[in-house]
Amino acid sequence: MDRHAPALFRLASNLVPNHQDAEDVVQETFIAGFRALKSFQERSSVKTWLYAIAYRQAALLRRKRRIPFQMLSEETPLPSPSESTHVSAVDARIDLNEALANLPEDHRAILILRELDGLSYEEISSVLGLPRGTVESRIHRARQSLKNLLSPPQ
Repeated sequence: MDRHAPALFRLASNLVPNHQDAEDVVQETFIAGFRALKSFQERSSVKTWLYAIAYRQAALLRRKRRIPFQMLSEETPLPSPSESTHVSAVDARIDLNEALANLPEDHRAILILRELDGLSYEEISSVLGLPRGTVESRIHRARQSLKNLLSPPQ
C-alpha cells in the first residue's frame, strides 16, 4: 500500500472532484484489489493492475454520485494576490485543467495516465483494456485536441 498509494491518489485526484473522493477511490481500490488478489494472474505489474482498478473505481464513484468530471475542485486553494510570482503558474494550471475537463473522457484519461502518471503505452493498454495501436492513436488525437484547446484564439 505504501508503495502504490501516492500514485493511485494522484490518478484519483485527477479523475474525481475533491480530496475526500480521491481518498475514497484509493481505499476502494485497495479493498477491491485485496478481494481480487486470488484472480491476479500476473499478466501485468501490480501497479498496472491497481491503476486499472482505480480507474474503474473513479468512474464508478462519478456515475454513482452523478459527479461531472472537473479537474480543479472548489477546494483547490488559489494563491493570494501577494503571491504574484506564482500567479502565472497557477493560471497555466487552471487553463490546463479547464482544457482537460473539456476533452472527451477517453482522451482525458489517456493523457492523465501517460503525461501525469508516466505510464508506458503497454501499461496504458493494460489499464484501459485497449490495443496498443488504439492507445497510440488516442494519445496523438488527445494531444492534438489539448493543443487546440490551449492555443490562443486567432
